[in-house]
Amino acid sequence: MPAPLRNRLATRSRNPAVLLNAATSLFGGSIAVSPLDELCNGDHELRGVAAHDFAVGCFVSPLGVRVAPAGGRSRGSCFVNIGISGAISASCGGLRATLGGAAAGVANPGGIQELRPLPGRRTQFLGLRIDAVLVRQEFTALTGRPPGSTVRFDSVLDLAGSKGRAVRLLVRSLLGQLDSGDSLFQRAELQRSQLHCRVTALLPAQPHTHTGELHDGPQPGFPRSLRAALAFIETSLAERIGLGGIASAAGCSPRTLSSVFRGRFGLLPMAYVRNLRLDRIREDILASTDPVGTIACRWGISHLGRFAGEYRARFAELPSDTAARR
Repeated sequence: MPAPLRNRLATRSRNPAVLLNAATSLFGGSIAVSPLDELCNGDHELRGVAAHDFAVGCFVSPLGVRVAPAGGRSRGSCFVNIGISGAISASCGGLRATLGGAAAGVANPGGIQELRPLPGRRTQFLGLRIDAVLVRQEFTALTGRPPGSTVRFDSVLDLAGSKGRAVRLLVRSLLGQLDSGDSLFQRAELQRSQLHCRVTALLPAQPHTHTGELHDGPQPGFPRSLRAALAFIETSLAERIGLGGIASAAGCSPRTLSSVFRGRFGLLPMAYVRNLRLDRIREDILASTDPVGTIACRWGISHLGRFAGEYRARFAELPSDTAARR
């Protein structure tokens, strides 16, 4: 895999402290990165790209690091580590493995990872953060029902098997699109759909705590009314949306629609709309230099004061804090 994210340089320095700070920044403060040994000078480089529900970084460094959760959002993310060159000794939850061309590592929400490059070839590896909410959404789409608890993967992903090779190929494809320079692939909504595809592949490829539910035979999909409601919300998100309008598009009563949403997502329809809007706004804040107020209005927000409070409740920071990291 040649030099991924080559146009996405976050830092290049001989000071390892710079690398640690850049890693924390790239992953939005969701992790705390500390050295396993004494800081050593050398060639340290990080390239990467981030959005609300994912981040991917390419690390080139001889430094061994400890990666721990930092704050609320980190406890809701899983991490996939894929070797590009060289090898890494990895441990997570008491399990140890060597990550390289034949194996990748998966750390579950709340897990603490220790990653130590092995002597030899110049070590490069990818770290991919995936929001646990995204994993939950894709699991629900595959089975027709949400998992009863957090999806927790086995810690070692076999890249030599057919399913593992498929995951690696999809990750390479995502990196190729990010590196293409084509403005089409820089659009947040396209990146989001591409990431959904990778998560959809990871769920059947890697054993986890709900694997049996994927293999229990065909599961009931979303009912027609819910599919129609979700399609209406997606196409109308930037406009004024009310419960009555969603119910009309779904062809059912507001009470029935509310019951379906509560059963499938644990949310009422308008709470689902609010959260989806906030997610899109956050993605646009990180991906553009437009003023926060302009972005919020673009997504149908009319009361900026209330919006700021809802944003902080969902992401544990104000919109201005997110904008400061652009």
